[in-house]
Amino acid sequence: MSVKFVASLDIGTTTVVCRVFDQYATPVGHANGHVTLHYPNPGYVEINPEELWNTILTVLRNAIKDANLTPDQITSLGICTQRATFTTWDRNTGDAFHNFITWKDLRADKLVEYWNNSITMKSIRVSSYMLYMVTRSKRFLAGSIFKFMNKQVTMRLVWALENVPVLKHAVDQGRAMFGTLDTWLLYRLSGRKLHVTDYSNASATGFYDPFTLGWASWAMNIIDIPKDILPEVVDTAGSHFGHVDESLLGAKIPIACCMADQTASMWGSCCFEPGDIKLTMGTGSFIDINTGKDPHASVLGLYPLVAWKYGSELIYMAEGSNNDTGSIMQWAESAGLIEDPTESSNLANSVSDSDGVYFVPAFTGLGPPINDQAAAAGFIGMKLTTRREHLVRSLLEAIVFRAVQLYRCVLSETSFDFHSIRVDGGVSRNDFISQLISDMTGLKLERAKATEISALGCAYLTGLVCGIWKSKAELCALRQVDKIFAPQSHVQPSYSSIMIRWEDAIKRFGGWYHHQNKTNAVSPRISYPSVKTIA
Repeated sequence: MSVKFVASLDIGTTTVVCRVFDQYATPVGHANGHVTLHYPNPGYVEINPEELWNTILTVLRNAIKDANLTPDQITSLGICTQRATFTTWDRNTGDAFHNFITWKDLRADKLVEYWNNSITMKSIRVSSYMLYMVTRSKRFLAGSIFKFMNKQVTMRLVWALENVPVLKHAVDQGRAMFGTLDTWLLYRLSGRKLHVTDYSNASATGFYDPFTLGWASWAMNIIDIPKDILPEVVDTAGSHFGHVDESLLGAKIPIACCMADQTASMWGSCCFEPGDIKLTMGTGSFIDINTGKDPHASVLGLYPLVAWKYGSELIYMAEGSNNDTGSIMQWAESAGLIEDPTESSNLANSVSDSDGVYFVPAFTGLGPPINDQAAAAGFIGMKLTTRREHLVRSLLEAIVFRAVQLYRCVLSETSFDFHSIRVDGGVSRNDFISQLISDMTGLKLERAKATEISALGCAYLTGLVCGIWKSKAELCALRQVDKIFAPQSHVQPSYSSIMIRWEDAIKRFGGWYHHQNKTNAVSPRISYPSVKTIA
């Protein structure tokens, strides 16, 4: 039997990774590249499309070369991407109208605040709650507490439609196209033949209804998102993605799968059954629970998403997230608190406590259950006795506390009985963090051996669809665990008061940017140049 190979392309916030796997899920080729983030104005976080495109092609070519293969030996390509990062482009020329506006971008913060406090949205929430009381429909319960968030596409797209003149003109002429990163990449890889997104990426935009599986009508009617710019929503895996244009890599490599990064990590962690739960700690933290065939309706801020759909299988998940995790470690390194993230665990363990210092991890606001996008980051409680080790410990504790908060949301809003949690991502390699999460949740924590679990999960679904693997049970047998952390019963009681004080610190830093600037409900208009692309 001839050996089959799957290439898995993972485009994150800071890196582009491609891994080539054989039919035993063994990595045989690897390449990565850096994603350059641009900060043209305070709060703006962008990616230049051409810089990213060149990096992607280079990484794909290098990974195949590293595997000692030729492009025509790749059985299939799978793609997973960061979610809610988008751009718009010209239907006729393919030229982008602006840089990618990433999920970490805060330019639409005033629009978010304006719309969330508007009479329109308040009326929608009240009406939804009344309908929920009559129908007991989860869809209306979700609508009764719905709020716009910066990390969703919705208000950032509204900002672009209002502030990018070339885009406004193109919309008027019917030649504008919108896409999250996956959509744009498929468009480019296919030689401009595809304008599609999958269910997992669509449901993360904020204006796709996971309950009805369609673009939300209120987005078209109330906030004027033009329907003709939106991509078709298709299954997460299948033959409908076509193939890579031969001119790009030298072969027509079939594209069998395109999925959101957190869906990919669900697959990499083999969270296939309702109640399976995983925590990814990368640039941000994402706790995801498989809710099976039912979308989740939250009152604390967990977000209902389509996990994946292919064939007759439609699976939902509920998600709670924190924007700042790995970014905290990067900041600590750049600020000189640590020389390398790998030393932080030992530094934290070198002292018995944080000396009463608390860190609020809110560089880009705080998600559920706090849901305060105007919170500020900072230390509180420093003394003359405070040393670097105490500050580092408080940083790591803050990352743990946010993960614990997200887990408690899941506990309060679901009826699943949890015994273990699967963790992945670069920050999960920190033993201090992993052990303390286990201690405070009371769960056995299983840390994945794979360092790039999203790439692995994407490869799993890609290989399953193209026949390399036959079943999910076969994939579960391939799963490898690096280390298991068992909860230490004596730790949780001693940390309860510490976490209460930390939550008090959060209240003191809450709403900081609202207090700082209570005017200008809408972001000022600026001149935004067109970004040329190359086919």
